[in-house]
Amino acid sequence: MSANPALLSLSEIASEAHAKIQQDFVDINPVIGVMQGMRKMGIPADVLTIDCLVTNKRILVILHDGHPGIMRYQNTFIDQDPSDNYVDVVAKEVTSNTVYGWIKDYFSIAK
Repeated sequence: MSANPALLSLSEIASEAHAKIQQDFVDINPVIGVMQGMRKMGIPADVLTIDCLVTNKRILVILHDGHPGIMRYQNTFIDQDPSDNYVDVVAKEVTSNTVYGWIKDYFSIAK
């Protein structure tokens, strides 16, 4: 199975955001996962997850072949099924700063 170029690009963007988050926040250590398992089930889509084990929160990003140039994401929890409420964003507009903001805003632990 070959990797989707959009998924590879998103993975690189998420890795850059991850490195910056680790520099800026000692209480956030996100775990990034890339999955192509939906394809094995016949769904033409790839998934990137960003998990925070401390808060049990997950950012779920879907790249669907039927919607090229669009990323769908939602904030959810690791131990819960995602809802149908996704936010669509133009893939070209998603930068490491965008992903950094998603991580910072959703995973930050209030003191």
